[in-house]
Amino acid sequence: MSTRLMASAVVLAASISASQAGPCSQEIVNLQHQIDAKLARAAAAGSSAHQSSAATMHRQPTPESIAAAEGALGDISLKRIKAVNAAMARARDADRAGDQRGCEEALADAHRAFRK
Repeated sequence: MSTRLMASAVVLAASISASQAGPCSQEIVNLQHQIDAKLARAAAAGSSAHQSSAATMHRQPTPESIAAAEGALGDISLKRIKAVNAAMARARDADRAGDQRGCEEALADAHRAFRK
């Protein structure tokens, strides 16, 4: 199994963690599933790289390290991944604060960045 596919699986598992339900929690979960599926497809179909020494240190990859690896391979632009991650983080923050409008705006930003 390629390192990238495993990394995408880790991102998927991390994104499914339980959280406090807010006004747009389900929309966040739905979009995160779409993002994770697209990353998994890109990882499975794209080129692969050698496993780094950091990957052997029994630590979970971070979204930033996965994004950096994807960006370095050129399969998905690092700028695009960062934009999606930032928008999703804003959506989660707004959701936790009970700010439905802020959450919906952040999700719209994530959708735009994701669809590019």
